[in-house]
Amino acid sequence: MHYQNILFDLDGTLTDPREGITRSIQYALAQLGIDEPDLRQLEHFIGPPLLQCFMSTYDFDEARAWEAVNHYRVRFKDTGLYENKVFDGVAELLQLLGGQGRTLYICTSKPTVFAAEIARHFDFARHFKVIYGSELDGTRTNKVELIEHLLGIEQLDLKQTLMIGDRKHDLIGAHRNGLSAAGVGYGFGSREELMAESPAHYFASLDELRAAFAG
Repeated sequence: MHYQNILFDLDGTLTDPREGITRSIQYALAQLGIDEPDLRQLEHFIGPPLLQCFMSTYDFDEARAWEAVNHYRVRFKDTGLYENKVFDGVAELLQLLGGQGRTLYICTSKPTVFAAEIARHFDFARHFKVIYGSELDGTRTNKVELIEHLLGIEQLDLKQTLMIGDRKHDLIGAHRNGLSAAGVGYGFGSREELMAESPAHYFASLDELRAAFAG
């Protein structure tokens, strides 16, 4: 694993945000008169841009989807953001990569303001040079646009840069920008979803991911 620059997705790659996201989606739907008692039915919201996910799942128009997003944020910013946990092994992985002199970035569709607070609260912000996320108005929720934005600012060598994520959006974003990508199987995307995008690497577990970098 020769890559100097590592871009990490956040949800499903560094942390397990299942409870906070699904409960906040459930809250948003309730504000719009939709009852969804089974949180498992809302796990597909983890990873993709929320606006588009509300539109495709509930056939909302854009205005209605923004209502849902804004209701979601009411609960998420104060409560759901902290209903989260760092995956076991992430701290050791980040320590290893930092010790090897690699440069790390977070690259997430989540708004930067939320991603930065999660990284601060769960004490892993110090491992990353910059946290790149979307804007609250929806700008750069698309991973293709977000990675393009990051590369434009950081001026990274594409051959020395790897995107790591648990959903197809991470791999598509990387490939459209000329980067290699690694899919991880411990998050929220299925192996089939990830392998359909032909990642350069696939790691079923964090132990496998860490071992690949440890050599």
